[in-house]
Formats: sequence, structure tokens, C-alpha cells
Amino acid sequence: MSVMGDKGTVVNNPIRALGLDNKAGDGLQSMGLVIARAGLGKTAILVQFALDCMLLGNKVLHVSIGQSVDKTRKWYDDILSLLTDGEKLESIPAIMQNRMIMTFKETSFNKVKLEERLDDLVKQDIYKPECLIIDGYDFENNDYASMAELRGFMADHGLKMVWFSAVSHREDTRISANGVPAPCHEVDDLFDIVLFIKPEGDEMKLDILKCDDCAVHPGTTLHLDPATMLIQKG
Repeated sequence: MSVMGDKGTVVNNPIRALGLDNKAGDGLQSMGLVIARAGLGKTAILVQFALDCMLLGNKVLHVSIGQSVDKTRKWYDDILSLLTDGEKLESIPAIMQNRMIMTFKETSFNKVKLEERLDDLVKQDIYKPECLIIDGYDFENNDYASMAELRGFMADHGLKMVWFSAVSHREDTRISANGVPAPCHEVDDLFDIVLFIKPEGDEMKLDILKCDDCAVHPGTTLHLDPATMLIQKG
């Protein structure tokens, strides 16, 4: 499915195969999670969701924990270049206005600090996001109550959609009843959507572990292009 961006740029985002753009358009709130082992493309998937929100006219706040602004911006440049046949995000000013990147050190992120920084932006009429990306959240060292607070944060701030990434480990075999692996196996009930990136040989697969309002059913496996991390058609 294609979306028309600024200056007539057509963006064909394969992530729309999940049908989540309809959910956001209906004003429904949802919290999603992308799980994978380190280095398997979680940020690439999150950026695809963020770009889709931006192209629909929603403002996105991308919270990057442990990564620089420049590295995060490059993810957007690279993914949009793939989606638009080479056009960079800077050449589409209207879309650029729909993204803000906020960085935290790995040891300094929590709900209180995020709320303080966001409230400063909102109260000064600088930026009020409708979608939130939290990339690099430490699920291993945070408990259920901390994640429940962030779920409440979404409702309190009127966010349409929040996406998290989580790092799994091959040696940790704990799993929830819904098939969600550690370190998220005890918080999976707080998420509406859970996706798991799974390499198999030369293939890269995206397992839909949980999705309350998707166009595809839980248990479905989509195929990713290993080179680009875009969902492959067909």
C-alpha cells in the first residue's frame, strides 16, 4: 500500500501489510513490541512503523536509549531511501516536521524523566507527539510495574501508538503462554502487538505472536528481506 508524501513522493511501505494504519486512523490506542536477538534489525522495523505514522500526518517522538541522534537519523534516511527509491528524508520537509529524536543514556531512562522532557516540549508548544518509539528499553532490569506505568503514560498523553524494542537471548528459554520469549514473557499482557524477528538459515522471518487488531492473525509468519528488513511481498 502506498502513501503520498510531500511534493508527491510516493512511499510504498510494506509494513502496512499488518493493517495497523487503520487502527491508528480510527483513534484506537495500541502498544507494540518488537523482539529479536542483538543486531537482527529491531530498529529497522520500528522506523518503518514510525515513518508510516509520519506519512499519515502524525507526529512521532523517537526515544533512542544508548544511541546517538545521528545514528538514529541515519536509520530513517536509509529506510526511507529504500521506500522512495533513493529520496532522503531531508528532501521532504513536511515529513521531517513530524519527527523528533530524543536520546537517553542507558542508565538514565525512566518514565519520570521521559515525562519531564516531554512535558517541557508540550507546554512550550514546541512538539506534541501522537506516536512514540522507545528503542533500547531495558526489559531485563525493569519490572512489571515500570512497564505498566509506561502503558499509563500512553493513555495520559493521548498517544495513538507506542512501540518498544527488546533484546532476547538464545540461551534464555523462558516463554509466556502466548509464545512471547524472555525478557518480555511476564509483561506480554500489557502489549496489544508482539512481533518476533527470527533468523532461519539464510532467511529472516517475522512471527506475529500477538496482534489484537491486525489484518493478519497471530501465528502468521511474514518474510523479511535480510538485506533491507522490509516485509517481502507475497
